[in-house]
Amino acid sequence: SFEYNPENPTFLYMEGNKVIAAASLIIDEYNRRGDRARFRILYSEKDNQAIYDSLFHRILIHAADLNNVYLFVPSENIGLMGRVEDLGFKASRHVYLMVRDDEPIPEEELPEGYEITGHDLAEEAEDWCRVRNEAFAFVTGNEIPVCTEMILTYEDKDDYLPGGMMVLRHNGKAVGTVRCTKDEYEGEPIMNIGSLSVIPDYQHKGLGSLLLREAIRFADKNGFKRTILSVNETNKGARRIYDAGGFMDVGGVVSYEYKIKN
Repeated sequence: SFEYNPENPTFLYMEGNKVIAAASLIIDEYNRRGDRARFRILYSEKDNQAIYDSLFHRILIHAADLNNVYLFVPSENIGLMGRVEDLGFKASRHVYLMVRDDEPIPEEELPEGYEITGHDLAEEAEDWCRVRNEAFAFVTGNEIPVCTEMILTYEDKDDYLPGGMMVLRHNGKAVGTVRCTKDEYEGEPIMNIGSLSVIPDYQHKGLGSLLLREAIRFADKNGFKRTILSVNETNKGARRIYDAGGFMDVGGVVSYEYKIKN
């Protein structure tokens, strides 16, 4: 479904009729509001810095009006780290990838006054947005606010799961969110748990763990045998929740940033 357009500038590096390297940027509405662009790919099958230089400086023209570009590199790929550092990228954060082999979790009663809703995306979108933005306002890499219009496009995406965007309410007030989407890991289907958030006034009450368990039950009901999520190295509170929830480290990525404007 990939489409080359101004939101997706892309270059291929050819030798004869063979593609040996590629660079592609994501400059969608969300990233542009953060004055940045994300690399979809920046990689060469030939370990040659000249190829990286050529692709990078060609595609950077399309992001000249932005503040920075960023990309994620698997933490075990030391060679690629060296190449992007030679281009001028700086490591900004480490993100852990965690997987849970899903043993079913029994249903549980919610605390009095609490309920979880998520059947009507159009109806939930505004509250889902507000809670996610408040909870993630100071989380590195997620601080750019999302908007209702963006949320309403999720139904058209390939990873969308009906009912997978849930809102935790207390006496009718939206206080937490979680988003469950289709993903793939090691060549097999897996459910991704993202945007798990609780607004500051309701944190440290066990509500994050409650939302996580609800997401795991949702995965089981939808036929997923495993769930996957990611967490910033600095987010110690979330990490404790995921460890207690049965998630195990399976790797990590380093987020690299290149400043276009100094």
